[in-house]
Amino acid sequence: MIPAGKRAAVVRALDDEGVDYVVTDETSGREYTAVATFPLPTAAVEPVLERLREAGIDESTYTVIVAAETVISRRFEALEDRYAEDAERGGDRISREELQTKADDLASGLRTYVLMTVISAVIATAGLLLDSPATVVGSMVIAPLIGPAMSAAIGTVVDDEEMFRRGVRMQVLGVAVAVAAATLFALALRWFALVPPGLDPLELAEVSERLAPNVLVLVVAIGAGVAGIVSLMAGVSATLVGVMIAVALIPPAAAVGIGIAFRIPRLVIGAGVIVAVNVLSINLSALVVLWYEGYRPQSWFREDDARAAFLKRAAVLAAAIAVLSVFLGGVTYESYVASTTEADIRSAAGDELAALDPGLELLELEVERGGTVPPLDTERVIVTVGAPPGGGVEGVADALDRRIEATIGADVRVEVRLVTIDRA
Repeated sequence: MIPAGKRAAVVRALDDEGVDYVVTDETSGREYTAVATFPLPTAAVEPVLERLREAGIDESTYTVIVAAETVISRRFEALEDRYAEDAERGGDRISREELQTKADDLASGLRTYVLMTVISAVIATAGLLLDSPATVVGSMVIAPLIGPAMSAAIGTVVDDEEMFRRGVRMQVLGVAVAVAAATLFALALRWFALVPPGLDPLELAEVSERLAPNVLVLVVAIGAGVAGIVSLMAGVSATLVGVMIAVALIPPAAAVGIGIAFRIPRLVIGAGVIVAVNVLSINLSALVVLWYEGYRPQSWFREDDARAAFLKRAAVLAAAIAVLSVFLGGVTYESYVASTTEADIRSAAGDELAALDPGLELLELEVERGGTVPPLDTERVIVTVGAPPGGGVEGVADALDRRIEATIGADVRVEVRLVTIDRA
């Protein structure tokens, strides 16, 4: 809507941009004299809005942006060609105002947000305890977590402090609600004996994989953050991307709740680190992508404040991720050392058994490691040996002990379990 006295300036700006328009008189008797309607390619929205601001069309007036299904016009094709170069350079993105509106649309009301987070966390907890990947995936579909994560990043680059604070507040609330809901649900399952009394969650694959996170969780979180913000910038549906963000947050938060309910501190710590790293990485990646794509505040004199906020928040996020990555790196290194050590012990034990008696078989090998700081120490090796009836096994334990200690270069307790194998 064109305010009184601005009609000529608006028409001049649209003519300068080569935009076809229709101007209709506004007769409501208010401070507006006309309404201008015109089609624009996506890449042209922000540049044209900038020109209109210079002409006096700011937030005190009405500017409505709607998506057109199709525009049939050779003149419009010429306008698209004019902005095609910007689109090839990444300019085919929605405007700053559209981005903020989409972020607001993704932010559900508090009651709905809490309710959907609780439901998602409860379903994820059930899926983990059932060891059912399909159930865990289903829990992610309904998690409303993409809005707050994207709002915090958008609020930073456009210098909207209220949007930033709301995004951070909702993220903290969402994680806290998810952990609390998972904890209460898991406790209820134990109290009412709805799970087997002797159930060890760490024996479940869906739970144990959240026990020892490695650096690959960073890849998941960064990918989720980039995908989330790119989907918003391109103006496409963010539903599927929201599932990706939920992948990084809901199952580990549910695992934290299970760890609390079943009193497994290392599960609480491991899954908690995953949640923290993922939240930080999603925010950092979204923030960096937005700034790289050129989103800035509407007023040029606010750009310095936005730049300072961006640098400060990006530095804080990066520092926190770096600190937590030390833990991830340690776990990754320990996983590598443990796997190579077990492979070496398995090979050495197999060779030693073959040398002692060709009839002996290595049936099973279990390596127990302990310590505080990775890499952990190999404390005990349990070797299950198969032998034919009446087969000689004298000296097997001592021989394996010497061979294994020589292989790993450390003292270790070796136990040998004999299983008699009689084949027809």
